[in-house]
Amino acid sequence: MFEQIPPEVYLVITTIGAVFMGIFAIFVRSRSAKKPASVKKILLPPLFMSTGALMFVFPFFRVAPPQIAEALAAGIIFSVVLIWTSKFEERDGEIYLKQSKAFIFILIGLLLIRLLAKVILSSTIDIGELAGMFWILAFGMIIPWRLAMYLQFKKLAEKNKSAVPG
Repeated sequence: MFEQIPPEVYLVITTIGAVFMGIFAIFVRSRSAKKPASVKKILLPPLFMSTGALMFVFPFFRVAPPQIAEALAAGIIFSVVLIWTSKFEERDGEIYLKQSKAFIFILIGLLLIRLLAKVILSSTIDIGELAGMFWILAFGMIIPWRLAMYLQFKKLAEKNKSAVPG
């Protein structure tokens, strides 16, 4: 079924999809800074994203072990940048994600790097395998980022709890 669609069509569709997801991520991130953070809001996105691993049920999306390692390494490197820009602060007795002006530019930069890599790699890697690699990259990026956010959040929550007289 997938083999009948030209790779160029996949490339265009997935590129458009990546742009919309990037815009959506920027929108969600800017709105989330206006509401208190919670453990649930930090940990649920990776859980929801994990359902995307079902794509590997189809041979079209399967990735070779060396490419898994490459995609994970790239994701972990990208996560460092996101961890660096994700900080929490206490306001009015609640914990909020601090709005970072650099974050939006970093997200756009990561999106552009990803799109450029997709266009370059699509000439040498099958589009299905490439989709699998980019899912692994994204998952490899979100897990360390969200774990770091969780640890920061818990540390600030414990600090605030001990500061409350009681």
